[in-house]
Amino acid sequence: MNVLKFGGTSVANAQNISQVIDIISKTSQDKKVAIVVSAFGNTTNMLLKTAELAAIKDEHYKSLLQEIENRHMQVVKDLIPVTAQSAIISHTKRLLNYLETLYEGCFLLSELTPKTLATIASFGELLSSYIISEVMKFRELDSIYKDSRELIITSESYENAQVEMSITAKNCVDFFTENKHQIVILPGFIAETENGQTTTLGRGGSDYTAAIIAAAVDASQLQIWTDVSGMYTSNPRIVKQATPIPHISYQEAMELSHFGAKVIYPPTIQPVLEKEIPILIKNTFRPEDSGTLITKEPNEKQQAVKGISYIENISLLTLEGSGMIGIPGFSKRLFETLLAQKINIVLITQASSEHSICIGINDKEASKAKIAIDETFAYEIASGKVDPILVEQQLAILALVGENMKNHQGLSGKMFSTLGRNNVNIRAIAQGASEKNISAVINSDDAKKALNALHEEFFEEKIKQLNLFVIGVGNVGERFLAQLHQQNDFLLEQLKLNIRVIGVSNSRTMAFNAEGIDLTTWKNTLAEGEEASLEDFHKMTKSLNLRNSICIDITASETVSNVYEHYLRNNIAVVTCNKIACASQYENYQNLKRISRKYNAPFLFETNVGAGLPIIDTLKNLIASGDRMHKIQAVLSGSLNFVFNNFSNENTFKEVVIQAQKEGYTEPDPKIDLSGVDVARKILILARESGYILELEDIQNNAFLPEESLATTTNEDFYASLEKHEAHFQNIYKEANDKNCRLKYVATFEGGKAKVGLQHIPSDHPFYNLEGSDNIVLFFTDRYVAQPLQVKGAGAGADVTASGIFADVIRIGKF
Repeated sequence: MNVLKFGGTSVANAQNISQVIDIISKTSQDKKVAIVVSAFGNTTNMLLKTAELAAIKDEHYKSLLQEIENRHMQVVKDLIPVTAQSAIISHTKRLLNYLETLYEGCFLLSELTPKTLATIASFGELLSSYIISEVMKFRELDSIYKDSRELIITSESYENAQVEMSITAKNCVDFFTENKHQIVILPGFIAETENGQTTTLGRGGSDYTAAIIAAAVDASQLQIWTDVSGMYTSNPRIVKQATPIPHISYQEAMELSHFGAKVIYPPTIQPVLEKEIPILIKNTFRPEDSGTLITKEPNEKQQAVKGISYIENISLLTLEGSGMIGIPGFSKRLFETLLAQKINIVLITQASSEHSICIGINDKEASKAKIAIDETFAYEIASGKVDPILVEQQLAILALVGENMKNHQGLSGKMFSTLGRNNVNIRAIAQGASEKNISAVINSDDAKKALNALHEEFFEEKIKQLNLFVIGVGNVGERFLAQLHQQNDFLLEQLKLNIRVIGVSNSRTMAFNAEGIDLTTWKNTLAEGEEASLEDFHKMTKSLNLRNSICIDITASETVSNVYEHYLRNNIAVVTCNKIACASQYENYQNLKRISRKYNAPFLFETNVGAGLPIIDTLKNLIASGDRMHKIQAVLSGSLNFVFNNFSNENTFKEVVIQAQKEGYTEPDPKIDLSGVDVARKILILARESGYILELEDIQNNAFLPEESLATTTNEDFYASLEKHEAHFQNIYKEANDKNCRLKYVATFEGGKAKVGLQHIPSDHPFYNLEGSDNIVLFFTDRYVAQPLQVKGAGAGADVTASGIFADVIRIGKF
């Protein structure tokens, strides 16, 4: 015989019940079955809520009672033809009338005793099992109804009764031995005392009912039918990549069920474990799925870690003090105090120094526990031997579970390093000698990020998810998103990177999608977004608290650069092409790098110099390998190189600058490029990355623009001044041309000093043939003396800048 249990969601409505009956019909064709059913979905909660309202004389209880009645009557009407409904409705109505009498008693007496509450709670299963049994009879299945209270005998604790196993087992054996029907329908959750008083087996007790019966009759298999396809590697509502575990041991299942895996009620496993009866967890709505098989021996071929789960709403209580060291009895007194208050301990950990004991309990019981413990240790607290109990709330416990973890080295290290990389602070750690479970207490706000990060580490095909928050989706930003969309499949297949854009913002609007913004329609999503705010954008990025989050600044805004620190402090990486932060005061530049290291949040700015060229990366590698920088000579402005490569006596300087801006080579304000400020920032960044302390004002800037042009405040005025001083620019060109030289705007760093300015470059110089908007950098070092190390290539333009940002994102993905 097999025992099948169907949960509340499986029998929530007429449609679901029909699916359940189809499953029962197929399962019972070649084997007798006992069917244990829960109350219709959420009915037990409604029954208890109605009782609470009645006990406080809130007449709203009557409308809830009516809702309960309507729900059950509707199922009868949906599943039984009108001609056959009379007797069933009559019996259902009698049960509901009795229930109404109980509520009226609570209302009149303003009282709700555990005994009454247990009786009220029993009606959910009594009603559902009766209605389902009648539907099965109507469909001519060989079935019979049996009240579980006649089989399962318990203590008189009513709401969470202890089962008298010997009496219960005899009752089950006697009944099922004599039973001739192929199918027996039983209500779960409920039982009774030896003197006939109704009790319940605790929330989730329908699982327990099924396990008790399965153990008593030596069933071939216990099947738990629910709304998910087995026990998952983690909570699929939080970890979207979680998958069902095909095979798991009893011990592993108990660990996972204790730590929040709601598909099975923890005490369920014990009765069948002793008889070694397999448990199969199946999905009512996807019966074709394999589900999870639970047996004595785990599948040795599966990986060591079977699942990652967690418990929410945990408080950590810490008792500590120098007076505890070497003194026996402190632990005993602590635990006896909690026992007296009927407070369950979820986690215990103690340092070998004996200076402190930490325990984890439910948040709701923290206040009561603190009062009781402080009272117990009042003398020691008053004399300074121990401190008042320290309570930390809003925590969660993560649990890494696996029978074979003890045979694999480094799992704890991998777990904790993964949490550390994601800036998840661990408050306490517990691990038993059996090594089936490694538990860590963390902040509740970090639970989602931690679960996803650990699942990615232990279960996924080494695919790393990056979550991007992009500020600035103009010319470069648009190209970056296009490149990302184009390369998505390649990144997933070749680099094992799953890159999602979660938030985008321009100066007007911003939009978010925690599951990832569709990059084919991101413009529409942004247009329909909310009003943009840098503060709100940061708050949303922080509150989503996604692992491997990256803020990408594709602006030239000083205001945006000022918020980098807030992102880095929250373990959110920063990638930027905005040079302002790294060219700001040296202390700010150093502070950002210091915070980046402290919070393990990468701060990458390769595109600050040379757009997509690996200039900064090359420099970092030289310094890291022990080389020393003596001199840097470079053409670092793609826009200026474009301007002077195209300017001649056959056109005007203004025309060439306008062309450069139209083709995306200049900043939105072209004066930033032409004034030399942009180049000065770049050589400053290279000098700082070489290990030198410099400020922007230390750089000698030999400007070629007239003072009037430099003083303009709008692009319109700037272009007017260029036109006005055309003769000045023609003289500059003529002077270079007469010397057979070309004009290049050169940045030089040597001997701790830097300068930028326009230079005449002769034909034998490496800069002479630098075409278009290309950049070139010459590094003179200890190793590169006579022949400098050269980095040369396109140094401006939306596409190359976007590709440089893209490269930094991929670097973070490889960390």
